[in-house]
Amino acid sequence: MEKIQKWKSKFIVVALGQAISMLGSHGVQFALIWWLAEKTSSPLMLGIAGVVAYLPMSLFSPLAGIAADRYNRKLISIFSDMAMGAVALIYAVLLFFFDLPVWTVFVMLCARGIGSTFQQPAIQSIIPQLVPKDQLVKTNGWMQLLNSGSFLLGPVIGASLYAIFPMSVVLMSDVVGAILGSAALAAVKIPKLTKNEDEKKHFVTEIKEGLQVFKEDKKLFCIVIAEALCMFFYAPLSSFYPLMTSDYFNLSAMYGSVVELSFAIGMVISALLFSTVLKIERKIRVSFIGLFGMAVASLICGVIPPVYVGWFFFAAVCICLGAWGNVHTIPLTAYIQETVAPEKMGRAFSVLTLISSVTMPVGLLFSSPIAEKVGVNVWFFVSGLCMIILTAIVLLHYVLHSNDKKIME
Repeated sequence: MEKIQKWKSKFIVVALGQAISMLGSHGVQFALIWWLAEKTSSPLMLGIAGVVAYLPMSLFSPLAGIAADRYNRKLISIFSDMAMGAVALIYAVLLFFFDLPVWTVFVMLCARGIGSTFQQPAIQSIIPQLVPKDQLVKTNGWMQLLNSGSFLLGPVIGASLYAIFPMSVVLMSDVVGAILGSAALAAVKIPKLTKNEDEKKHFVTEIKEGLQVFKEDKKLFCIVIAEALCMFFYAPLSSFYPLMTSDYFNLSAMYGSVVELSFAIGMVISALLFSTVLKIERKIRVSFIGLFGMAVASLICGVIPPVYVGWFFFAAVCICLGAWGNVHTIPLTAYIQETVAPEKMGRAFSVLTLISSVTMPVGLLFSSPIAEKVGVNVWFFVSGLCMIILTAIVLLHYVLHSNDKKIME
């Protein structure tokens, strides 16, 4: 019993610290978007900001995965979080004393993107060092619940601070969050990771070993390929929510904020269920169900008529979108933490980070001109339809070419 309480207390400290850090980050990110929009009134500049924020993930994800496997994950996470806080502090000071040009925001976003790229696989790889395997689904549910809560409250805090204080002061919330999150992680003793491999392997060799994880596990390879294909269509949708409200339903920004809130509520509800009552054994099966759920919800959004009552249906479906996203992500994360060798886990998670960081900007470049020409509602429908077809093709291919035919086990 004492041992159980020990790992639980450690996990709670780490999880709460990360939640506080994310709360500051989400708040600052929301405030920065509004600040940039007010300064430029340019959709192009906002698009560039998104690309700049995601580009470091595409470039540095393989290196971040290797670092998480080769070096001290705790120190990497603390250093990355504090580095992002330091960047926010430096920019806040400069912004307080000087009237900085808008392009300087891109430099800060890029630097924060690099820090986040290194922090994510390190933290995700630390959790299974603290938590028993049979508790990983629940603990990942709690982590996602806290993340969803930060996603939900961060914009509220960011908007409130931005309405009262100048941007230089708002940025300090990110500094405070980084300090508290790092302090919480520093206070927890992480079990030492035993490494059997030679740490002097070539960079390319280590990347190949990370990819080998997916090649050896056909079920994991299958779900990751399906995710990569689907995210190309799904990832851009997050940028189209405001346009669905303003252009398609012809409603005000207040309604748009409710849509964002609805998505976050769906994330919170599903994460709460995973962290409390749901017991998942066939994690890959559930993860696939999550992908199909996301696809169906996207398709439904595309066929809702542009009437006032239709917006309420749209908001309700957005709750489902947020929930299905967690149904896909939480079991997949737990499966990787359970099955992948600890010394290769950082590289495995960096592959997932790479998928999300590449599909968002590439998907936006492909979908934006199409959505602008035919309407964002059509892209919701097309993305949902394509996701259903692609996921079904991946499953069918596995079943036809696999010897054990147990993709759903």
